Amino acid sequence: MCLGVPGRITARDGEMGTADFAGLRREVCLAYTPEAGVGDYVIVHVGFAISVLDEDEALRTLAVLRAIPGGLDEVSR
Repeated sequence: MCLGVPGRITARDGEMGTADFAGLRREVCLAYTPEAGVGDYVIVHVGFAISVLDEDEALRTLAVLRAIPGGLDEVSR
């Protein structure tokens, strides 16, 4: 299943950055979200941030994913 997961940007260096996914940090490509900065939430799909979303929506989505058994497994791969 393909899934976009909200992550919070913790660092940005040009088109690359680091996003935090409920405690797990991964390098992400931010080329498609040039407006995103440190502290913003983005939807990440296969390592690419594809959109910016507000914190409330990100936290609601993460809560739903946590409620699904294995819901955040894709991030930990």
